Amino acid sequence: MSSSEGKVYGKREVTKYADGEQKTFSDTVAVEVPITIKVNGEEFVTVVCSPAYIEDMVVGYLASEGVIDSFRMVQSIRYDQTNGYVHVSLSRELSQLHQLLQGKRYITSCCGMSRQGFIFASDSKTTKTMKSRNVHLTDQECFKLMNELQSEAHVFKQTGGVHNAALATKDGIVLMRMDIGRHNALDKLYGYCLRNGISLTDKVMLFSGRLSSEILLKVAKIGCEIVLSKSAPTDRALMIAEELEITAVGFIRAQSMNVYTCSERIYQKS
Repeated sequence: MSSSEGKVYGKREVTKYADGEQKTFSDTVAVEVPITIKVNGEEFVTVVCSPAYIEDMVVGYLASEGVIDSFRMVQSIRYDQTNGYVHVSLSRELSQLHQLLQGKRYITSCCGMSRQGFIFASDSKTTKTMKSRNVHLTDQECFKLMNELQSEAHVFKQTGGVHNAALATKDGIVLMRMDIGRHNALDKLYGYCLRNGISLTDKVMLFSGRLSSEILLKVAKIGCEIVLSKSAPTDRALMIAEELEITAVGFIRAQSMNVYTCSERIYQKS
């Protein structure tokens, strides 16, 4: 299957052992590729990701890391799919990026190492405290949104190897992306919105995976008041959610869910 620029899953012959029997069949697996971002001609970071919506991901990543303040700073962006490079030209002088470029690092899709562990300065610069209470959801709207996310997770159903994230209003999903890297899926949403001038002030973040600290930080950088997940949160994620006044909801399954922080944004439908 292809999505935007590249093939996001393919076929692989496998041998399966189950119930005392052996059989060979063609299985569907998620595709991952390394993408190196070059900023003003210099290598900045290599990201391992699903090969779809690459330019959106790069814009979202640069914004969340504090490299750009808005999409207006991007003079040009070009994805060289053959060689795995994204060339970004910014209006900032290279000298202004020196410290960031010196911190060049390699990021994998692995869930065991949070990106927060690599850099903290940009987190404090780019996270937003959600003082407003513009978004409210009923319990039934939360269940409906999570069901919609899962029903639209077509690549996950094929491979079982990707994360899904979506921006939604109480009426339904507005934009959805997937990636082998959970942080990449959120960057693809963020980058698309920045490139297309889509407001994030009234949006809810839906997420298929665990609510870790890196995910809460990413949600705070994007600027969503509420994040909904079908999985569990970590204690550090909830500490961040409390500090930044984000409503974190986890374990949304069937007609059950846990509201962990800022519960005033969620209410029960009478």
